[in-house]
Amino acid sequence: MTTSSHSACRLAGVILTRNEAANIGGCIESLRPWVDAVVVWDSGSQDATCAVARRHGAQVVLRPFDNYAAQRQAALDSLDAEWILFVDADERVPAALGEELRRLIDHSPLDLAGCWLPRRNFIADRETRGGGFFPDYQLRLLRRSRARYVLAREVHEIAELDGEAAFAETPLLHYNYQDWRQFHRKQLAYARYEARILAARGIRPRPHNFVLQPWREFRRRYITLRGYQDGLHGMRLALWLAWYYGALPYVYLLGVGSSE
Repeated sequence: MTTSSHSACRLAGVILTRNEAANIGGCIESLRPWVDAVVVWDSGSQDATCAVARRHGAQVVLRPFDNYAAQRQAALDSLDAEWILFVDADERVPAALGEELRRLIDHSPLDLAGCWLPRRNFIADRETRGGGFFPDYQLRLLRRSRARYVLAREVHEIAELDGEAAFAETPLLHYNYQDWRQFHRKQLAYARYEARILAARGIRPRPHNFVLQPWREFRRRYITLRGYQDGLHGMRLALWLAWYYGALPYVYLLGVGSSE
C-alpha cells in the first residue's frame, strides 16, 4: 500500500507505534476481521514491536517521529486506501464496532468524510466514565481524500474534514494506562507538548496562570464533566490532570526543569 506493488483497498487499519510489543499483537487481531489491510506505522521501536506486527500479518512502515499529527498525516498521504481507521496499540476494536464501521463505509454517501468513535477508557485497570472519559468521541475513521490533520497541533491531534461526519454507536475499547507509573510518564510528555504549543502561540506565563488554570481544569474535570461519579478515583484523576494540563505547561514555559 505504500508502493505501486500494492493494490488499493477499501479500508486500511493504521496503528501508530513505538515500543508497543506487549500491545500490538492483540490490537492487530482485533482489527484484522474488519479491515482489508493492517499497517503498523512505527517510529523507531527498540523492542520487538515490528517483529510481532509482521508475525500477526501486518505491514510495517518505518518513519522517524516528529509529532502525532505529522505521523497520521503521513499515513493519509502514503496509503492507497479509500478509508483509513486509526487505532492506537492499546485500543481494541470489538466485533460489534467492526461490523458497524464496515456497514457504514459500504453504504456511505459521497459527502461522508469521517466518523467519530466513542471510547470506553480503562485507567489503572478501572473503567473511568466521568471526567470526560466517556463517551470520549475520537475522529478515527477518515475518508482519505477528504481529511487532513492540523499539523500545528502536535498532540491530541485534530483532523479537518471536507464533508460530513457520522457518529458510531459501539465504543472502541481503550486500555490507556496499565498503572499510575505509565499515567504519569505519558502526562509529562503531553505537558511538554502543550508547553511548546503555548510557546509557539507567543503565550508567556503570568502569576495568575499557576492558580487559575489548575483550578479551571480541576473544576472542568471533576464538576462540569462529572468526575465525581468515579469516587476517589475520579478525584485523583482530576487533581493530577489539573497539574499536568493546568500548571505544568506554564512551569516548562518558565524553563523550570527540562522540556525535552
